[in-house]
Amino acid sequence: MTQAPPVTESDTSLAMAEPGSSLWHDAWLRLRKNKLAVFGGVTLILVTLFCVAGPWLSPYTYEQQDFAQYAQPPSAKHWFGTDKLGRDQLTRIMYGGRISLGVGICATLVSLTIGVMYGALAGFLGGKTDAAMMRIVDILYALPFTVFVILLMVAFGRNIVLLFVAIGAVEWLTMSRIVRGQVQSLRKQEFIEAALALGLSRRRIILRHMIPNVLGPVAVYTTLTIPAVMLLEAFLSFLGLGVQPPMSSWGTMIKDGAELMEEFPWLLMIPAAFFSLTLFSLNFLGDGLRDALDVRTSKD
Repeated sequence: MTQAPPVTESDTSLAMAEPGSSLWHDAWLRLRKNKLAVFGGVTLILVTLFCVAGPWLSPYTYEQQDFAQYAQPPSAKHWFGTDKLGRDQLTRIMYGGRISLGVGICATLVSLTIGVMYGALAGFLGGKTDAAMMRIVDILYALPFTVFVILLMVAFGRNIVLLFVAIGAVEWLTMSRIVRGQVQSLRKQEFIEAALALGLSRRRIILRHMIPNVLGPVAVYTTLTIPAVMLLEAFLSFLGLGVQPPMSSWGTMIKDGAELMEEFPWLLMIPAAFFSLTLFSLNFLGDGLRDALDVRTSKD
């Protein structure tokens, strides 16, 4: 009978070695341990479901008026009360949440797409190309961004989809600067120099090595961009260039409630509570994503 080869120390080490895992798997495990981030994520999901599915269960529509129910306080018939035109406030908050979250998310995605790619390209190429690209950003920074959005809306019409694009087209500037700074610091790292030495293409290095390593700052700034975009949408609606009546957003409801807050405080407090809850949830989730996506964080 052939004798089995002896077990060496290297074989034992290989057997005891921890199996490899991806960046996303490690980030998910770290994110789950952050209670505030989990609370923020769950809250955002619930608020989104409330706004998306809620109107289907409501017996009222967002434009349905009942002047006999003028500015009624919360009751069994109208849980969040009614506004100055007798419209159900609960239903309008649901529909308004659709607009506010839709504008915030879609415009932020436009901002991310432009800002991340532009900043990563400028930071990686460097030299005169970087200087020229960032001078363009400086020129756009010098323009009043609100006026720029208004010009886009006037030129292309008052369309809710164009509102997403118009806001996103002016919110990418700061994102590009953040990504550029991160990429410039990563460019000097050993793994980037190794990728260049191996002859990898610039496109592959940027997409597979640069961008994944800046997701932490990008995630944090994204959670700040969404509420900023929602506020900008409210300002444009105030000027008559955003959401048009009888549709509404949380921003327009807060504006309308502020005009009547002394007599009917619930018209301001309830939509403001939803807006604030969404804002805090985004901040908690952003902090959690920043820590979870930090590639320098050691595994537990």
